[in-house]
Amino acid sequence: MTCARAAGAYQKDWVRGLRDTIKGGAPYAFVNADTPHEIFHHMDVPIVTNQWWSALLAAKQLSAHYFDRMEARGFHAHLPRYSSLPLIAALENDPERQPWGGLPAPSLLCARQSSDEHQKIFQLWSEATGAPLHLMSAPAVPDPAPDWWDKAREEWEDLYGTDRLDLAVAEIEALIDALQSLTGRSFDRDGFATYMDAIDRQERIMGEVSEMLAAAPACVMGIAEQMPNVMIPQWHRGSDWALAHAEAFRAEVAGRIARQEWICDNERIRMMWIGAGLWFDTGFYSAFEASHGAVFCWSMYLPFAADGYIRADHGDPIRALAARVTAMNEQLHQPPWVNEWMVREARRNRIDVALMLIPRHDRFSGHGSLFAKRALEEAGVKVIEIWSDMVDARDWDRAAREAQVREVLDTL
Repeated sequence: MTCARAAGAYQKDWVRGLRDTIKGGAPYAFVNADTPHEIFHHMDVPIVTNQWWSALLAAKQLSAHYFDRMEARGFHAHLPRYSSLPLIAALENDPERQPWGGLPAPSLLCARQSSDEHQKIFQLWSEATGAPLHLMSAPAVPDPAPDWWDKAREEWEDLYGTDRLDLAVAEIEALIDALQSLTGRSFDRDGFATYMDAIDRQERIMGEVSEMLAAAPACVMGIAEQMPNVMIPQWHRGSDWALAHAEAFRAEVAGRIARQEWICDNERIRMMWIGAGLWFDTGFYSAFEASHGAVFCWSMYLPFAADGYIRADHGDPIRALAARVTAMNEQLHQPPWVNEWMVREARRNRIDVALMLIPRHDRFSGHGSLFAKRALEEAGVKVIEIWSDMVDARDWDRAAREAQVREVLDTL
C-alpha cells in the first residue's frame, strides 16, 4: 500500500532524528508501552518505549544472543521476554552489537505495574543507570464490565471508578512535575486539551477504517500492512502528520474496496492474529494465502485504536488520559475484559480461525488468553494455540508452526 510505504519512510526519518537527538546527549525517557506517552509528547521529551526497543532487537535477530546471556547471568528462565530483552541488552553493555550503538543512560524511567515483573525490571535499570524511576499503579477494577468498549468512550468515570482514577491522576501530575523539573518548561494545560482532542479525532478515523475493513466482502489489506498504518501514527498520535496519514489511510482503503482489490483472489478462510506482532518473522502472516485462500485480516492494533483510546474529556483532559491508560493492558489481555471484545471482533470480521500467540513466560499476556480462547470457541471460531514468543526466536519453529496451522485449515 502507498500509505504503508509512506508511514515506513516517515518513521525511518523520525527514528534517525530520535537517534541523533539521544546520542547527541539530549535528555530522554525510557518508558513502558502502557504509560501515558501523551505527557512526554506534549512536553517534547523524547521517549524510547521498552517493547518497541525489544521488537527492534528481535528484528535485528539479536534476541537469541541476549536471552542466552540472560540465563548465563542467573536470571530465571521465566522472565517475560518482551519486557526484559532491553534490560539484558543494557546490562551486557556491548554497544557495537546493538542498534544505534546502544542507548545512553535515560534521564527518567517510567513503568506501569501491570505485571509482577515490570517494577523489578525497571528497578534494575534504574540501579544500573542512576535514572530516577516513576512507577504507576495498576489497581484492579472490582467489577470489570465485559462490554467495556461501550462505556469507555463516555462513561469512563463509572466504568473505572473514581478512587482508581483519582490515583491515576495524582501519579500523572507527579510525572508532569518531574518533567517540568527536567526540562525547565511549564506544562501547557490548554494546549494539552487541544492535543487530546486531536488524538480522539485521529482514533475516530481509525475506527472508521476498522468498520470499513470488517464490512468489506473480502480482505483488501492484511495485517502486515495494517500494522505500520496504525502503529506508526499511534506513535505520533495527535500530530498534524498522524491526522493527515489517518485520513490518507482511510481514503486508500476506501479506494481499494471500491475497486475490489482483494489481497487473495481465492479467499476462503478469514483469520485473526491474537497477540503482539511476530516481530522477527512477519512473513508468516501471508504463508497460507496461496495454499488455502486463508488471510490474516485482523489484529488487535487497528480496532483498539478506537476502543482503547477515545475518551471524552468532560472538561478534564488529564482525567480522560487517566481513563485511557488505567486498564489498557488489561483490556487487551486479561479476562473478562478481553473475552467478549475478541468475540465481538471475530463476529464483526467474519472470522473462521484465530491464531493465538501465547508467550509461555509472560503470565500477563499469556495465560489469560486461554479464557478468550474458550469464549471464541463457544462462538464457533476455531482457535489454534501457538505457544511461542513475540521476540524470542529460539522458541520459533517456522516449519512446525506452519504444519500446525495447515492441519486445521485442511479441515475447513
